[in-house]
Amino acid sequence: MRSIHSILRASLISILCLVVDTAAAVADPTGIETSGDAEHQNSNAVDRGYRVLTEKAVLSSDFTQDVFDNLWQCWPKELRDKAKTASEDDRRIMAFARYGLTPRPDAPEKPLQYVVDADGNWTMNCFSCHGGSIYGKPHAGAPNNRFALQTLTEEIRRTKFKLGKSFSRMDVGSLVIPLGTTNGTTNAVVFGMGLMSQRDEDLNIVASAPRKFVHHDMDAPAWWNFHKKPNIYIDGFAQKGHRGLMQFMMIPENGRDFFINHEDDFRDVYAYISSLRPPKYQGTLNTVMAEQGRVVFEQNCAECHGTYGDAASYPNRRIPIKDIGTDPVRLTALEVEGRQKYARSWFAHAKEKDAQTTVVDPDGYVAPALDGIWASAPYLHNGSVPTLWHLLNPTERPQVWRPLNEEFDAEKVGLTIKVEPKVPFTELDAAIRRSYFDTSRFGKSNAGHEYPMELTDTQRRAVLEYLKTL
Repeated sequence: MRSIHSILRASLISILCLVVDTAAAVADPTGIETSGDAEHQNSNAVDRGYRVLTEKAVLSSDFTQDVFDNLWQCWPKELRDKAKTASEDDRRIMAFARYGLTPRPDAPEKPLQYVVDADGNWTMNCFSCHGGSIYGKPHAGAPNNRFALQTLTEEIRRTKFKLGKSFSRMDVGSLVIPLGTTNGTTNAVVFGMGLMSQRDEDLNIVASAPRKFVHHDMDAPAWWNFHKKPNIYIDGFAQKGHRGLMQFMMIPENGRDFFINHEDDFRDVYAYISSLRPPKYQGTLNTVMAEQGRVVFEQNCAECHGTYGDAASYPNRRIPIKDIGTDPVRLTALEVEGRQKYARSWFAHAKEKDAQTTVVDPDGYVAPALDGIWASAPYLHNGSVPTLWHLLNPTERPQVWRPLNEEFDAEKVGLTIKVEPKVPFTELDAAIRRSYFDTSRFGKSNAGHEYPMELTDTQRRAVLEYLKTL
């Protein structure tokens, strides 16, 4: 019988497919228009990349279709009674809504976040965090700000027990490893280093004592700014490359040869992610105010976040934590030793042995590009700020809040929320409790990025209008 340490260590792996730290889907899932032979080849790569993500399982299956179809039987009574009399299609819609799943733009009967094969096996993919909806409309590459993985996994485990099904690593690991204490956030980034500790630099599996992990929630960034970034992750420690995307496949079943044999697949995934661009704002714009905001933005914000339009630029600037003042847990959770091992590993060396720029000891967070920022709420790296208005008005940020629905708050630009005095810990439905964001919890502070306080109210309103245009 395997030891509990080996079980838990293995269970970390399934969690890792949650995050690739770095695009709203267009009508065509390939995401770009092309012409000419070279562009046609790239278009083919983009299309293949999307198909790898949605149709090729590169991890072990989490559960089966019959398990998913029976999840409603463990829901709270009121919801269960409604599901009992619902049609199969309506019941699926209810399940998608409860767990933060969105229909695939090109196959609405399937979830974007899972590969569902012909035998009914469900396997999580990268869209679990990087594919969601923009105020009710499914978009591949948009941050999934509704994903309820912890609740989904708990209810899968109960359903499997009821049906006499065997448990997966995810089912076991979630008993001790939080998968996200707030819906729409993930506790996955740190596990990359943990999984690397179970491999040597050439990706051979090695025996190693379990590492201590610092659990914290992260907000998954949109993929549509991936093409602008030379490095990935909020601290920008890892050079961008197709191999870096593959570190999330380190389950024991995937040996070193598996990674080598799937490089072409992830070259295509890289092409797909690189092709994504943000959606255009569809609401009413005050163009005069937006132009005023552009001037204020370029005078006060562009130094870190870049410029936009015809002469766009992105500085990729890392801001020291002492200056930005946002929650430091994400920065400190990854140890220098772990980053150094990544720098020496197969993942960091897609070309020459020394041709990589891993930053082993970053001192802060990289200011992100702001394309499509209106569509990527909530804000800050931990998702602690629900709207751009709150981001621009630091003293008004709510301490405890929850999203009410998927409607867009056009006035404050972000999630429609209700401010609450506290999380109702007497609430029996864990899914409801996890819909609350409590900024007093570890790693979830909404402090920092107070630069807008230097602006007048009029200037902040103008900048808010300008941000809708990006």
